Amino acid sequence: MKTNIILLSIFISLLFGCNEKPETATTSEVPSKSGYFDYSNSDDQLTGGIKMIPIETANGTFNVYTKRVGNNPKMRVLLLHGGPGGTHEEFDSFDGYLPNEEIEYIYYDQLDSYYSDKPNDPSLWTTEHFVEEVEQVRKALNLNKDNFYLLGQSWGGILAMEYALKYQDNLKGLIIMNMMSSAPEYSKYAEEVLGPQMPEDVLKELKELEANEDYKNPRYEELLMNHYYTEHTLRMPLEEWPKSVQLLFQHLNYDIYLYMQGPSEFGMAGDATLKTWDVSDRLKTIKTPTLVVGATYDTMDPKHMEWMANEVQNGRFLLCPNGSHLVQYDDPKTFFNGLIKFIKDVDEGTF
Repeated sequence: MKTNIILLSIFISLLFGCNEKPETATTSEVPSKSGYFDYSNSDDQLTGGIKMIPIETANGTFNVYTKRVGNNPKMRVLLLHGGPGGTHEEFDSFDGYLPNEEIEYIYYDQLDSYYSDKPNDPSLWTTEHFVEEVEQVRKALNLNKDNFYLLGQSWGGILAMEYALKYQDNLKGLIIMNMMSSAPEYSKYAEEVLGPQMPEDVLKELKELEANEDYKNPRYEELLMNHYYTEHTLRMPLEEWPKSVQLLFQHLNYDIYLYMQGPSEFGMAGDATLKTWDVSDRLKTIKTPTLVVGATYDTMDPKHMEWMANEVQNGRFLLCPNGSHLVQYDDPKTFFNGLIKFIKDVDEGTF
């Protein structure tokens, strides 16, 4: 009898237990939808974030291309491409890393670059002009000291430094990628350290072509691409270079590049207007939180880059041990981890 009562109790418990409804998550436990990709209330929704911004110059008004990715009122990064005369395409790899962190970033082609107007006016090819151009872009995009991070790579690093030296009160953070603070030191590093690493016959032929200013000779490009660029610009076989990098080179405005940088990335040669550029003695006036990015195999001396990080008042150095000039492609893990940490540390007040 006792056994029957126990079995009956178990049966009743199972019967009523099966009828109980499972607990459901409360509204507060359901993840809220992120507004990072919500463009619904923005004036650039139809264009997918693209804005052509009018730039006023002494010689007229021209439009420059910008494209916003994401929404974040506290972390907005304006990207300054290299060259001069390069394009925003060098930063396409950012699409694979920053959206997941909900960091807003803005592509931007400077005046006379592929996606922007091309007045082709050398009187505008000065650091002074481009600094004021960046300032006009900043105002048009409503970037300010509470959200504005400025990132410049190579020539873009020159521009970022020059901007910070004049307008650092507008900045929340500064990122200098792969650019020394001295053009003469950059050329010296290419001449004395990187050049001798090439085969002797290759270096001799390159020097002869440069002496004759035969820069458009296909042999000049061939030697550079196969013996210098694959070692110090992007450490991949040419056939494996990402399409974005191929487009960067295809779309390069060679006129402004030659005028300001010279014929190649092998130092600054010829009559390049940036040949004597140097702000090393002014870095100590930059108080904005600053990340300086160098790479072991870069065209830029990583030891100089580390010195720069210590020279600014509030700096951090990031070395990409497997990278070269385009670290976002040949050492992306180190680069993006370091970049994201810097942006968030500054935003959270822990830098």
